[in-house]
This record gives sequence, C-alpha cells and structure tokens, in this order.
Amino acid sequence: MKELGLERRDRKLELAAHAAWLYYIAQNTQEEIAAKLNVSRQTAQRLVALAVSEKLIKFRLDHPLSECIALAESLRDRFNLLLCEVVPSDGGNGDTFNGIAVCAATHLETYLLAKTPTILAFSSGRTLRSMVEQIPSMEQPQHKIVSIIGNMSHYGRAGRHEVVMHLCDRVGSQVYPVPTPVVATSIEERELLQTQRSFIAVKSLAEQAKATFVGISHIAWNAPLHQDGFISDDEVAELIELGAVGEIAGWAFCDRGVLLQKGTNTRVASVPLEQPAQRLIIGVAGGVKKAEAILAALRGKLITGLITDEAAAQAILGKIG
Repeated sequence: MKELGLERRDRKLELAAHAAWLYYIAQNTQEEIAAKLNVSRQTAQRLVALAVSEKLIKFRLDHPLSECIALAESLRDRFNLLLCEVVPSDGGNGDTFNGIAVCAATHLETYLLAKTPTILAFSSGRTLRSMVEQIPSMEQPQHKIVSIIGNMSHYGRAGRHEVVMHLCDRVGSQVYPVPTPVVATSIEERELLQTQRSFIAVKSLAEQAKATFVGISHIAWNAPLHQDGFISDDEVAELIELGAVGEIAGWAFCDRGVLLQKGTNTRVASVPLEQPAQRLIIGVAGGVKKAEAILAALRGKLITGLITDEAAAQAILGKIG
C-alpha cells in the first residue's frame, strides 16, 4: 500500500510538471491545459500551483519529466493526437513497462470514478493487464466494460493476459467479453461467429465506448500473438512475408498502418478496427522493439491517443525526422 501511495504521488507530480510545462513553456491557457490533460480547468489550475509549491518550477522546469513532456507534445502535434503521454525510460534500457501501466491506470481511473454510466473498451495483453493491476478496488456497477478481442486460440487455449474480466473483478462493473477466438479456423467460421447475437451486442457497445485502451504489438517470431498460441508458425511467417509490422487486437497492419487484406486478417474474429479512428482509441505500448509498430499505428490513424515511453518516443520521432 505504501508503494502504491508513492506511485500515486509520483504520478501527481508528473501531471503537475506536465501542466507547468504547458503553461510556462508552451504558453497554453488553463483551458487548453485542461483539454490536453483531460482534467477540469480547476484541476489544471491546481496542478500548476502544485508544481510551483513543490519547487518544480524555477527559471526552467526542474523535473525529469521535462524531456518526456516535450516528446509528448511533439508526437501530439505531429499526429494530431487527442491525448499523448510519455513516461521516462528506466536505467537507459527502455524497460518502462510499469511506468506506462501506472500512467495508463491514472487515465482509466478518471473514467471509472465518474458517476455517469460510461462504456469503456479494451483489447488484451501484458501492459493492459498490468494497468488493471494498478486500479484500486471500487464498486462502480453503472459502467460497462467491453472487450474488442476474444481470449482463446481456435483450439481452446486461453490467453494469459485477459483484461475485461479481471477489471470487472476489481471495479464491479458490467462486463462484456468477446465470445470468439482471436483468429477463426476459416473465413466461414469467422462469418458464422460474427453473426451471433452475443457478438453483435458486444460490437455495438464497443462502437459506443467513450474511450478504448489497446495494446500495440510488433509482428515477429515469438511476438505476443505467436507466443500465446493465437497464430501458428506458418501464420506468423506469412504475416511477415506480407509486410506486417504490428497488430492491434489481432488485426495486422503494414508499416504505413494499413490493415492487411490477406493472411490471418481474413479470419480475425475481433471487433473490427476503424480506419481512420473516429473516437478516442488510446494505444498503450512502449520500448524500442515496438517503435515501428507504434509509428505505423499512428500513420494509419488506428489510434488517436498514445501512452508510451521515452525510448519509443525518441525512436518514432527519429524515424520521421
């Protein structure tokens, strides 16, 4: 509990530093700061005041987040993002898995604490599962927690990093899992599965979500889809041959972010992705290994928000000049 309290204080200081950077350096108004940080105007004002009281502000921003904030603003402006957060890299190796999860949990908790009934959607994966671990127990039965991806292979093996059922256990919200495997055995099976009333109901809810949190993974030998048994050796080899560099909820895409029309994409039984995305779709992923996949998702407008780390942000901006 003590460590969780320290993490929350650190996160509050990060938000304060970000607000102060936007106010004093980028010369944003308090209304603009509130919109960029997804908080109220009063909260934005308090965050700037906290930065001053904690002596984060002198003649310059005296906080390790300053470089991350600058990277986040560059990514936000370059890709016209609704939300962008960059957390510091740890120990110079870019392993900031927990930092990304804590940052994402802060945004998720804002939605969960709302009294107004809200629909929130999620893919699956290690980072999102860790995000859920940061959420405190609460009772919020008014919300609907919806998956956009199944959690088993076509032969019945369950994935290790399911998100929505786990989140429901923590917050007591209504939960709607996708009643299909990630990838069906045939196009005919996928079509049959997606005509079932349960799938249509989940798809309809996902399309109404106020925010959707998705993991972004690379396509490679032993990447998550392959390692967890959702696609076979031959299928991952085929995706690589087709030019796939990344995937979201099982949907593979090329380096331009265009969803593939061949390979396993013809049999993916997840909720379809919008392209370009018209809602708040927050990509939660980091590390240099995933930089190419994240950049492709940004280029293809598969996501409209991003929570990542310093190493990935630098690699992405380096690739685009």
